[in-house]
Amino acid sequence: MKSISRIPLSCCVLSTLVLGSFSLSASADEKIALLTSWYAQAEQGGYYQALATGIYKRYGLDVSIQSGGPQINGMQLLLSKRANVIIGYDLQLLESVQRGFQAKAIAAPFQYDPQGLLTHASVTSLDGLKDKTILVSSSGQSTWWPWLRARYQLRDAQVRPYTFNIQPFVADENVAQQAYVSSEVFQAQKAGVKSNFFLFSEHGYPPYGGILITRPDLISSRKEAMAKFVQASMEGWVSYLQNPAPGNALIKKDNPKMTDDLLAWGVQQIKEHHLIDGGDAATQGWGTMTEARWQKTRDFMVSAKLLNADTDWKQAYTTEFVEHMQVKP
Repeated sequence: MKSISRIPLSCCVLSTLVLGSFSLSASADEKIALLTSWYAQAEQGGYYQALATGIYKRYGLDVSIQSGGPQINGMQLLLSKRANVIIGYDLQLLESVQRGFQAKAIAAPFQYDPQGLLTHASVTSLDGLKDKTILVSSSGQSTWWPWLRARYQLRDAQVRPYTFNIQPFVADENVAQQAYVSSEVFQAQKAGVKSNFFLFSEHGYPPYGGILITRPDLISSRKEAMAKFVQASMEGWVSYLQNPAPGNALIKKDNPKMTDDLLAWGVQQIKEHHLIDGGDAATQGWGTMTEARWQKTRDFMVSAKLLNADTDWKQAYTTEFVEHMQVKP
């Protein structure tokens, strides 16, 4: 594939200002192994775009992307040094820090979590769930479900396992299920089901979406490479949302089951819900993180008894790579 950078000049100028004394050239490309959180899809489009268009290469980086999945423990692979950076979630990271694991977030490409609830059309608000069966995955039980249960006075007895199969929802109008705005919502439409989708972040759910996580030892020993990786990745997201074709070609290569219409839907939803350019990113640049946002997530977890109040939650992240980056279209 021909490597053509589609990044606007403004992004290139900003990157020069941000990286400051960091050299954009290197005698040999620095290798970085990125592990995603799921099979290749639009939610990882910016990283595939940075690879496809030569953005990583321009920064002197040799990035490999490995797809995650339901049986892959990203944190375990990061800590065992089989990955340099993983895409993860702040709730799991805070819980890992509580357990003494050495991991730290370096950027938040998704300002909002794409997670929400898919219901049949008869449910017009999240207040209408009290008599519904709700399908929740094992990871959802310790992340968004405690928030939803407390906020809308729901019961654990309503929960049944979600196995990433949409058919139980299609077959039963009394069922609601967890869903990504870029995935299961599309599947429901394709199945002809009249449905509603409620994005949790639009109702007060505080966490970021997919965040970039590495190890503190890599931040210390490879600070320049980490800075370049964050910068190039966010420029990849700018490029992907402008013209996703190069990144989508690599996504389909890694995930042959991915379709053009699902990828197009995913890009549309990322834009429509401002998952990447919303919140603090609108003024502080894409990928930004703030202490205030992290504290909201910490406070929720403490209130839901998912995190001990004395956990040193500020050890879970560093803003040094994003606070002056200011990547925008």
